[in-house]
Amino acid sequence: MSDVTPTTHETRLRAVGGRARDAEASPAQAPHAPHLRIAPTDGSTRKAEGRLRVIVGDPDPLARRAIRDALDAASGFLITAEAKDGVELVELALHYRPELVLAEVALPALDGIAACTQIAQRAPEVRVVMFSVPQSRETELRALRAGASGFLSKSMSIESIGRALRSVAGGEAAVSRSLATHLIAQLRASAENGRGMRPVKSPLTTREWEVLDLICAGQSTREISTALFLSEDTVYSHTKSILRKLGVHSRADAAAAAGRLRQPGHA
Repeated sequence: MSDVTPTTHETRLRAVGGRARDAEASPAQAPHAPHLRIAPTDGSTRKAEGRLRVIVGDPDPLARRAIRDALDAASGFLITAEAKDGVELVELALHYRPELVLAEVALPALDGIAACTQIAQRAPEVRVVMFSVPQSRETELRALRAGASGFLSKSMSIESIGRALRSVAGGEAAVSRSLATHLIAQLRASAENGRGMRPVKSPLTTREWEVLDLICAGQSTREISTALFLSEDTVYSHTKSILRKLGVHSRADAAAAAGRLRQPGHA
């Protein structure tokens, strides 16, 4: 798709071998990114167009072009800038403060999830959506913990992507049905087993309670290692310590003991 012809209302610049800058920004304000495609972001232009501003982060220029063309075709979106790595993505997000950032997980220099963490901390009004090929459940959960408002698959139709981004801009989350089902199951397990409720007096350390919470939720050693980013050997070691401190001989007995410790008035 060819670039839009510059007008008094909209200018899109593709800088070649120099400093890319917004048509309304001064050289001192615009980030140094020669390869970027930049569009104006002043409030009056955005209000007149009624479009959601999006920054796209992907290491593949063909992928960035495909995303840009698809969102242009979907209408309602304005691609403010494109970044080829995580460092530039953070820089641009902090500079332009768009409504949305669409980021590939596998970004060089700074991966997409790490970039998401920085954006969420320094520009919480910017909603970050991860956009990648199917990833492991662990990666999806890491992205949500980092502050992502959604995790979309590159195999989705452009209509679905557009709807998801509009939902995120409206304050909703955009996750797959399978991930939503997993999160609901985790929530139910928390409610049933009192996860997060810890007695004031307890022989267990904070980390051991985290492991015990997941044992109460029925998770295996492997699942606990994934959830807490620990090795399976470390989880096994914590489990042995929990059994010893609680004076029990099985995971089921440990879960029962945890329930007793959480009872009101337990000394």
